[in-house]
Amino acid sequence: MLIEPGNEAISIARQCELLGLSRSGYYYAPTGESAENLRLMRIMDELFLEDPTLGVERMTEMLARKDERVNVKRTRRLMRTMGLMAIYPKPRLTLPDKAHRKFPCLLNGLEIVRPNQVWASDITYVPLRGGFGYVMAILDLFSRYVVEWEFSLALEADFCVRALERALERMQPEVFHSDQGVQYTCAEFQDVLPPEVKVSMSGRGRAFDNILVERLWRSYKYEEVYLNDYVSPLEARAGAGRYFARYNGYRPHRSLDYATPAEVYGGGCIATAG
Repeated sequence: MLIEPGNEAISIARQCELLGLSRSGYYYAPTGESAENLRLMRIMDELFLEDPTLGVERMTEMLARKDERVNVKRTRRLMRTMGLMAIYPKPRLTLPDKAHRKFPCLLNGLEIVRPNQVWASDITYVPLRGGFGYVMAILDLFSRYVVEWEFSLALEADFCVRALERALERMQPEVFHSDQGVQYTCAEFQDVLPPEVKVSMSGRGRAFDNILVERLWRSYKYEEVYLNDYVSPLEARAGAGRYFARYNGYRPHRSLDYATPAEVYGGGCIATAG
């Protein structure tokens, strides 16, 4: 309601930016999935979080054990809608495109000993009441600090590009690691990375190259997403902002000798943008 489509002085994109809303959020409409399918997708998301090796048939069996009678065809369609691809041993929200450039994984045997040595990024599914969205995060692997994040209602590259641009305004890594999804392999994203940054990507079937980001998603889902019933994209965005600020600045990590990620990363910087 705050957006003025006819404003000639300020574009819709700029108005969305000033309000902290992605442009896709402005054009948000129900996804068309039934309430029953959205309920099943919420259950499937939790099952995948517990066991990221579930394929279509095993997912169907796990649903049956919860007295959810769903056939394989329906399970496959919902998993594809969510970006959970059975041919991979992890939730694949970023689907590969053969026309896009791929890079080798540079993390094998690499000792990570300082902040901004390696940033890693991934995307996760977020349920909304009547729909769903996605959150992308960039994590510093040494400090576990969430350098930047973004929320979107679509799996297009633009929200990943926005997060990367904001992150690079403050600092840049030596290595940037991701999976081989189109959001990361497309020219729009790759062109933002400075030429001196080495690009690393998980190979097909390597579910645990990004294990620290997977742990972030697990904490985020159980400590924030599953405790709330987001009505709108704005509520989901606000929830992500609250969680990542708390995660970075107030949540001691045992793996960091009970320091916070912010203390290890930058001497006490607490909040992240997004």
